[in-house]
Amino acid sequence: MKGEQSEPQLPLTRKCELLGVPRSSFYEQRIKASTMLSAADETLVFEIDRIYTKTPFYGSRRITAQLQREGYVVNRKHVQRLMRIMGIMGIAPGIMTSKPHPEHQVYPYLLKNLVVTRPNQVWSTDITYLPHAPGTMYMVAIIDWYSRKVLAYRCSNTMNADFCVAALEDAFREHGKPDIFNTDQGSQFTSDAFIAALKARDVAISMDGRGRAFDNIFIERFWRSLKYEWLYLHSFKDVFSMKASLANYIDFYNQRRLHEALGYQTPDEWHTSAPCGADFNLGLLSRSPAEMRPAASQPNACVNP
Repeated sequence: MKGEQSEPQLPLTRKCELLGVPRSSFYEQRIKASTMLSAADETLVFEIDRIYTKTPFYGSRRITAQLQREGYVVNRKHVQRLMRIMGIMGIAPGIMTSKPHPEHQVYPYLLKNLVVTRPNQVWSTDITYLPHAPGTMYMVAIIDWYSRKVLAYRCSNTMNADFCVAALEDAFREHGKPDIFNTDQGSQFTSDAFIAALKARDVAISMDGRGRAFDNIFIERFWRSLKYEWLYLHSFKDVFSMKASLANYIDFYNQRRLHEALGYQTPDEWHTSAPCGADFNLGLLSRSPAEMRPAASQPNACVNP
């Protein structure tokens, strides 16, 4: 059990898979090693596991609230004690990755009520912290708002602007340029080097309002997918294995992962079959997948040189 406690970042379901034991047996061994539980607490252990399996981002407060909603008479301190015995905790929010520089210019937000009709009309970017990576690791990604395709990404163990500029140059080289590029107000994206790369290509610069993650909603959704479908399900022996696994996930996300909002097509399919004149609002209108599906596949003539 000491080995399990030394790796709290590895999800419990994955640990049990690696050990080849059912999760219920794992709990039984932990409980026996820790203390004798009443029949009521044994029931609570399995109810906590059920809730945690569905919502691993729930901490003790919300698990307690959910149990109470379901009719269990329990307080938070009791739930915390059982969670410690079980060796689980809610997935904590990441560290702050967006810190403005007081001397850098901030640009207005250009995407409000914008109708996005084609690839390379709007790109956006963001940085996230990868908490389960070997050592400290940050990731920057650039996505196309029309197709949700990940156009470029880079990883770094520092938060300077260099790896963000490198990802931007990768995207330019592989995909042309967008009409509008949206970022948050983080110092990496307001840096001289990042802004100069955009201005050199006559790209309009848009920035989220402070504290308004919804302004960059599609990349926020991508981060959630990446973490829950990849990061939280794996452990990595070193940075090289992590980066190889990440590359595989990005390939899966772009080429094989079906998106309901794209009519159950992949980002690659949607990106390359886009009719240039389509009236498609990625902003925030509610449409069915059938209404949003391109009329027919055709070569992508929407790329900005």
